[in-house]
Amino acid sequence: MSAKSLLENFYNSDIANNEALVNDFFHKDCELHWNSSNGFTLLKYDEVIAFFEGVRSSYNSLRFSHTHLLESGNYVTSRHHVYAQTIEQPNDEVLLAHFIALWEVKDNKLYRCYELSQLADEKTINSY
Repeated sequence: MSAKSLLENFYNSDIANNEALVNDFFHKDCELHWNSSNGFTLLKYDEVIAFFEGVRSSYNSLRFSHTHLLESGNYVTSRHHVYAQTIEQPNDEVLLAHFIALWEVKDNKLYRCYELSQLADEKTINSY
């Protein structure tokens, strides 16, 4: 499977409900380097598991809308927007944030990610 196909499968999976997500998609030696409005966070395998446990407890669904998905060998760059249906408002989908992520695939698993995110607000809501 190509790196791009693996990433597409990850983004199209049922991220908000799949308890096997990290095991299915992430390399045991993975690192997610995330710069957000909260600052820098480094997530390794166990922290990625904890992160997605939090996602499952907060959201009924997540949807990713890609504007760019570019592959070069084992590397994939993604620019996307994340939409969610929360547990509190399951009938309303809201735009959460905008992302740019640089992924490296190793052994057919997500190995490294360097990610930037910005929360959606009035100024960014139409930044497609």
